[in-house]
Amino acid sequence: MLVYLLQHAEAKREEEDPSRPLSEKGLQDINRVGSYVSKLDIRPKVIFHSTKLRAKQTAAVLLEYLKPVRGTSEADGLSPLDNPDIWARRLKDMQEDIVVVGHLPHLGRLASLLLCGSPEKSAISFKMAGIVCLKREETGAWSLQWMLIPETVVDDKATGYCDGL
Repeated sequence: MLVYLLQHAEAKREEEDPSRPLSEKGLQDINRVGSYVSKLDIRPKVIFHSTKLRAKQTAAVLLEYLKPVRGTSEADGLSPLDNPDIWARRLKDMQEDIVVVGHLPHLGRLASLLLCGSPEKSAISFKMAGIVCLKREETGAWSLQWMLIPETVVDDKATGYCDGL
């Protein structure tokens, strides 16, 4: 099983808009990442996202590129300060590849719990609109497969070609 952990794209500041929709840069970043990962033969069954608008919008953009058969689904336990044990337990029973769109510090704590056995360790430094691929081995152990951040994706607008560095 593969799980793709994705920190939401950049949002507007709360002073600018209290609902915190994605900023123009956030939309550009998630579109760039979405376009690139769509060429990697990623086939998640569903994209889960938190209840916050910025995560929902990030998931909606990714939906256009990955087209999971079960679409997107709002899920509890993905807010910034939620306990990562909630999703660690859920993932134990899942067999299908999924995407989880969430927030820091939750995603960092979840990745650390899966990879290191403790949410207090720092295993991965997430970036906005960055995606991390983790694989659950047959033993139940998790391993890091790859990570992609918007800055590593080159977008040649003249040709429409996207490539990683």
